[in-house]
Amino acid sequence: MGAGKMELTKELLDCVRDIEGFPLGNDEDIIRLSDPPHYTACPNPFIKDFIEKYGKKYDEETDDYEVEPFAADVSEGKNDPIYNAHSYHTKVPPKAIMRYILHYTKPGDIVFDGFCGTGMTGVAAAMCENPDPEFKFKVETEFKKQGKKVEWGARRAILNDLSPAATFIAYNYNTPVDPEEFEKEAKKILEEVERECGWMYETIHVDEKGRPVLDVQGNPVKGRINYTVWSDVFICPNCSREIVFWEVAVDKEKGEVLEEFKCQSCGAIVKKANLERAKVTVYDKALKEYITQAKQVPVLINYSVNGKRYEKKPDEFDLRLIRKIEDADIPYWYPTEPMMFVGEKWGDTWRAGYHFGITHVHHFYTKRNLWVLSALYDKVNISGWLKNRLKFMFSSVAVMASKMSRYGERTGNVSGTLYIPSLVKDLNLIEYTKRKLWGPKGIILPIKLLNEYLNHDIFSVVSTNSSSELTNIPSNSIDYIFTDPPFGDNLMYSELNFIWEAWLRVFTNNKTEAVINKTQKKGLYEYQELMEKCFREMYRILKPGRWMTVEFHNSKNAVWNAIQEAILRAGFVIANVRVLDKKQGTFKQVTTTSAVKKDLIISAYKPKESFEKRFSLEAGTEEGVWDFIRQHLEMLPVVVVKDGKIEIVPERQKYLLYDAMIAFHIQRGLSIPMGAAEFYRGLEERFVERDGMYFLPNQVSKYDAKRMELELEEEQISLIIDEKSAIQWLILELEKKPQTYQEIQPKFLQIKHELKHEKLPELMDILKENFLQDEEGRWYVPDPTKQSDIEKLRMKNLLKEFEGYLNTKGKLKVFRTEAIRAGFKDLWQKKDYRTIVKVAERLPETVLQEDTTLLMYYDNALSKLGD
Repeated sequence: MGAGKMELTKELLDCVRDIEGFPLGNDEDIIRLSDPPHYTACPNPFIKDFIEKYGKKYDEETDDYEVEPFAADVSEGKNDPIYNAHSYHTKVPPKAIMRYILHYTKPGDIVFDGFCGTGMTGVAAAMCENPDPEFKFKVETEFKKQGKKVEWGARRAILNDLSPAATFIAYNYNTPVDPEEFEKEAKKILEEVERECGWMYETIHVDEKGRPVLDVQGNPVKGRINYTVWSDVFICPNCSREIVFWEVAVDKEKGEVLEEFKCQSCGAIVKKANLERAKVTVYDKALKEYITQAKQVPVLINYSVNGKRYEKKPDEFDLRLIRKIEDADIPYWYPTEPMMFVGEKWGDTWRAGYHFGITHVHHFYTKRNLWVLSALYDKVNISGWLKNRLKFMFSSVAVMASKMSRYGERTGNVSGTLYIPSLVKDLNLIEYTKRKLWGPKGIILPIKLLNEYLNHDIFSVVSTNSSSELTNIPSNSIDYIFTDPPFGDNLMYSELNFIWEAWLRVFTNNKTEAVINKTQKKGLYEYQELMEKCFREMYRILKPGRWMTVEFHNSKNAVWNAIQEAILRAGFVIANVRVLDKKQGTFKQVTTTSAVKKDLIISAYKPKESFEKRFSLEAGTEEGVWDFIRQHLEMLPVVVVKDGKIEIVPERQKYLLYDAMIAFHIQRGLSIPMGAAEFYRGLEERFVERDGMYFLPNQVSKYDAKRMELELEEEQISLIIDEKSAIQWLILELEKKPQTYQEIQPKFLQIKHELKHEKLPELMDILKENFLQDEEGRWYVPDPTKQSDIEKLRMKNLLKEFEGYLNTKGKLKVFRTEAIRAGFKDLWQKKDYRTIVKVAERLPETVLQEDTTLLMYYDNALSKLGD
């Protein structure tokens, strides 16, 4: 793939038109927005050439790749100028991603991001070539502490996203441009817009009494508007007169909005939530029809004279100017599409209150800013070879130029929504664009920095399509995947990006958008299904033995479980899950799925081909189990050091190793060859145990050497919510020393907070079923040789309880979750998939979706019945 320009033709579009996620738009607009071969606003037909040129063919016989999952702390703020150059709904700082890329890859390797957003993964890959000295020293120091050496040098990246707005921003972030040429052209365009539209931001300077200030010739002094505040108008339910929100609900001295306020006409105490909005009927010249909209009026003008700021109430000059703009025709093109091609009630981001009368893209703007924005777009569009680069400047101001800009203590727009506030801060768009270019968070400095990092080279290729179909990428060709996928119903990307894409004239095809969205009729099941399709494709293109890092902004247990299930069903094995604590910028390990409302870092690997071949012959046998465990232990971190202490790696403990083994078998539709006690005994016989963790013989010396230097961080369980966490807590307690029931009970009750549906056995019953008692009445953890009999007795009791549930009808409201898990395991062994589904559908939906084990059995039983 050469560095020269290639042509994207309609014939090439026809070759990729049937790929899932091909965007909505005219071929001409798609071609116009693209910059082949490195960026296309459609599935990129040049990716294979890119891989052919830069990729390294995979051959397991000569492959010497051996890397543990990344388990170090990452602390990287969001004040980086590159990060702030262009807003987006979610972004990961590139310097944070760099650490993962440096850990998992070598210079020249190809990194893939299937939900690339603004392309920070590509920026991170390129920055590995030429990092700034301060950051370079910081990373080298971090790696040295972990006993690793940094291999600097650029990596290549393939960036993919469903949204044309996202890939357009990603392309601009990852393609160098001459900063001087860019700045010169941007300045020229702004000067043209200023000459043409500057009159729209003029106002008369007034004194404290509102009288015009005159110059020495006796002419009124004119000021330059910085912003105009527009206020909602409501109808008083008591006297039916208009209430201007600004006049009654804003405490001007304190700068606060009152929750309750008085109608200025009748004195009635009212709340905004209980008020009806005043409406106006206006003629929409773009639509050539009368429309009804919510009434907003200008209430404050902030302006400057000779560099000093003033504020005033709009006077007759200002109102006349607004009417003049309203009555005129905008001489340039601007988007007039119905929102989401629907209009009213366009999607899950639509709200009846503040979106009343907002049905089309142009309704999000005041007439003045729509005019100036369209003039800016027109000048950018005729700026020759720089036009797509200057559209980056344009798209960076398009949202804040709208009515979504807030006035008040918290300015800016409300991230992740299309919220229109009751007090709109209608910015001087010409001045705002200047700030967006040259201000503290402007794009001129990042463009210069990116040019230095990229060193006039292009390290990424960008494609616009769904990650559910990556047919333009060959199997086993990618060295590492870092991705930050959509997370359930948190963000509706296709709706949030629609305004941007209306200006770009190419739109998201949201048929395969992985979201939970009522308007699109997509629930948790559809979301998981779409995510699984995406992860299956990522599994296919990743080289065996390589890693995928998934950063997931978790909000609900059910969504986290859906993501985890999708990753496992795709074929990956999850080796490590850690929580990124954003306040401290550190990681904490996840030992249960109840750790939610935080950023999760999931490390998953694709098993080697030789193992998969062996396992296919050994599937369902004891040897298959130990082959999997050997391979799994090989991929787990050996030593994790935090704050001068060794951390327990939960994934090396027998319980999570057993869970991983079961999951691996069930996801492949296989029966489970052995019970827990037999598995634990086999672990003791075959592997080396240290501090409750299991190691391969060639790993243990590394652990022992570190263990002699450092203390072990004591493992803690701070909450008992169910039987499983109760048993784990008791094991930790009793491994310290044998204890009597009287010693255990007070501590147990202190941290017991059982779930509403959970039928938790009495403490004494849990002790009898899982532990042994000595002659002095002290309970202790049995050794593996005696554990088998206890395990059989416990399973017998659990299955007896499960049988009781089978003999009842209706929804199960309170039950012993461990009994349901044991019953599902037994039914799976018997291949009675129908009963698994029947019982699962009797459980509360939240319980089913939030319990990874139950969900795993249910999903795979459904698949078996489907097959």
